[in-house]
Amino acid sequence: MRRARYDARMVRTRTLAAALLVAFATAPAHAATPLGARDSARVVVFRDATLHWNPDSVAKYARRGQRAEDHGRVLVTTVAVPRAQGPHRVWADVTVTPIAKSEREPMDRYDRAGNVRLALPGRPDVELVRFMTAYGGRTDWSVDVSALAPLLGDRAAVKVFVDTWARPGWRVDVALRVAPDTTWDAPSWAAPVCYTDAYRDTMAALEAWVDVPPGTRRTVLRYLATGHCSDGRDEDEFVSKPNVIAVDGRVVARVHPWRSDCRRFRDANPYCARWTDGSWSSDYSRSGWCPGDVVTPIEFDLTDALTPGRHRVTVRVEGVRPRGADGEFGFWRLSAAVIGWDHAPRLWRNPQ
Repeated sequence: MRRARYDARMVRTRTLAAALLVAFATAPAHAATPLGARDSARVVVFRDATLHWNPDSVAKYARRGQRAEDHGRVLVTTVAVPRAQGPHRVWADVTVTPIAKSEREPMDRYDRAGNVRLALPGRPDVELVRFMTAYGGRTDWSVDVSALAPLLGDRAAVKVFVDTWARPGWRVDVALRVAPDTTWDAPSWAAPVCYTDAYRDTMAALEAWVDVPPGTRRTVLRYLATGHCSDGRDEDEFVSKPNVIAVDGRVVARVHPWRSDCRRFRDANPYCARWTDGSWSSDYSRSGWCPGDVVTPIEFDLTDALTPGRHRVTVRVEGVRPRGADGEFGFWRLSAAVIGWDHAPRLWRNPQ
């Protein structure tokens, strides 16, 4: 009898513990304590997050409070972000580390696209940081994301992604730092425009309606674009293509995203290939990115085009390489957000 009572108590205890664990893992984060004008804060978003490709075990490496998507290549969590009184900047600290296969080789030795982005219900995701992993090397970045602070709110659903095909592939750490800065004029609002990691020649222009609030005095489009190809040769990674942005049917920007300084990151790419002509894979100029570096947003002042009211914003890439007889093709990773101020800011460009 005593044994039976003990077993019953253990069953109830384990059931309660399991219920509490599920509730803790799925409950939204509580709002953080507001910051004073001189206060700083650091919010850990992901610590040792393991990203991988495993269709049979999507959540194999997900931890409590995280949800796995895209066969394990995306993890989602919710964090409390402190609201700041007075001018503050927000920085995203990102560390990407290849997981070791042996003492001499990582599990994934190739350069992979990745990002940290906000998940907004019913709206496109907003990229805080887009990065490209090194060829099997560790990378660390601190990226100013202050312009997107209005979208963080009290609680933020954050995704981290690496386009890996290894199991496991990469380990990622992400933290948000909020620090006072009297030189920065914080924006009054921000809104997503578009997000896709697979813009193809078969797609029409990406389109969004943007409502600019009354009283807005400056509007800026924050644009991230990188060109890629499915087979690692030629277009669209190594051939410049025009990116065209229009507002209400009128072209307001035409830009060719391009990076010609990739040689600077050779030391961060320990497993890049050296070809017979003496060149290194990491050194090649590319459509808006380099292996082992973050992608710098392109910012357009569209105050004259995005006046208060509703506007149609479209984004397209011309001449994307179509699918060939071998099944290979070119594609682009595109995202954009609009940022607005209800005053004329002293400083709106992020220092690079």
